[in-house]
Parts: sequence; C-alpha cells; structure tokens
Amino acid sequence: MNTTATPSRGRPRSAEADDAILSAALDLLAERKDVGGISMEAIAARAGVGKATIYRRWPGKVELFTDAVTTLRSPLPRLGTGSARDDLVKIVAQICDEMDSPLQRAISTLMMSESHPEIGTRIKRQVVAPRHEAVFRTLERGIERGELDPGLHPDTVLYLLVGGALSYVRNATDVSPQRCAELLVDTVCLGIDRQDGADDRVGS
Repeated sequence: MNTTATPSRGRPRSAEADDAILSAALDLLAERKDVGGISMEAIAARAGVGKATIYRRWPGKVELFTDAVTTLRSPLPRLGTGSARDDLVKIVAQICDEMDSPLQRAISTLMMSESHPEIGTRIKRQVVAPRHEAVFRTLERGIERGELDPGLHPDTVLYLLVGGALSYVRNATDVSPQRCAELLVDTVCLGIDRQDGADDRVGS
C-alpha cells in the first residue's frame, strides 16, 4: 500500500473573487479618477475579500489595474474581407464604439496617472497598440494591392482616424459607430467628398 502523501496544490483561484476584485478596482477608478488615491485596502473592502486574496493574485496596483482594463477590451474584429476599405471600416467602427465606453474612460484616466505612469505604458502596449497595428497592417495591404494611394502616410492616417473617431463621439451623438467609420475611412483614405451625407456631418 502506498502511503506517500500527495503534495497539496493549494486552493484553486476563485473566478468569482477575481471578477469582484477587478470590478471593484474599476469602480473605484471611475469614482476617484486617480490610481494614487486608491489603496489595496479600499479595493479589498469594495470586493468583499481580504487584502491577502488580492496579493495572491497581483503583486501590486500596476498589474491589477492593467488586468482590470484588459477585461473591458473587446476582441479585434475579424479582418481579411479582401477589401482594405472594408477592413478599415471594421477596425474604426470598433474604435468609435469604444471611444464612449468604460474601457476608454478607464484608459484615459490611467494613461494620465502621475503616480503610476507604468500603468499607462502597459495599457498602451497591451490594449492600444494592437488596434493601431491592425490599422497599419491593413493600410500596408491596401497599398500593396493597389487599393490605396501609395503616398498615404500610415502614421498620419492613424492620427486622423483616431482623432476623427473621438471628435464624432463627442460631437455627433446621432451618428452610429458604423456610419462614423465609413465617413472617416472614405474621407481620409479614399478622399471621397460625400456631398450626399450632409445629415451626418457635425453641426448640420
């Protein structure tokens, strides 16, 4: 008979506790607008767990808030339609949709954090950069296939699309993310002046 004891692997992580902690962190961020003013004790109290429970999962606020923001992130849209224009519209529509969302509000707050600038750096790498990279890759494919003007400057196009998305969200609340994306992509990348789209213009 084998009497050798099986080593204990410890208690499995609770998905419910994980969700409660991440939600508590985001709720406090929305209320206080500053990571520096949020303690681990406050997060634990809001989540209804002990502080040790948090530290078993995350070594500090940098890792915790980075993970909290990534839980709000939607997967990138499936690309490969065969049309650079249609792929760009998909990406920009998602960006437009996210501009007025808990994700964007959390990103904006954390990117401006003076007490923990490394959080902004991580979020830029894990959340923002993949979206920008998708735009760059789509532009490159469109230029290679002759769909887009080879004179387009990818960085400038990205700034115009993202800045335009933010402007539409703030000023043209009656324009859907899909329509916003179509107008931006067609105007910035294809140079189409949509005279028939007067009702969609800001201030019209």
